[in-house]
Amino acid sequence: MQPIEITYIVLSVVLAATGLTMVGLAMRAYLQTSRRSMLVLSVGFSILVAAAIATTFSAFLYNFENSRVLLTVNYGVSTVGYLFVIYSVTGAD
Repeated sequence: MQPIEITYIVLSVVLAATGLTMVGLAMRAYLQTSRRSMLVLSVGFSILVAAAIATTFSAFLYNFENSRVLLTVNYGVSTVGYLFVIYSVTGAD
């Protein structure tokens, strides 16, 4: 395995861990306050984490081939996650 691949895996794990931490914090806030915006926020972060994990897994599964499709799908799914995050901040309650 090349150093860049190891770096990619490490950064992906860190990204997933921090994202899941944010999901946990948003869920805890939802349970404490029952605010719908916190539930929507946790869904948005969950989608973002899923996109990151799926992209990393797919990249190695397909040996980093067809990267344009891989990145396009990642950006599409990430955009949906960010839309949930934006909605949670601007109008979920």
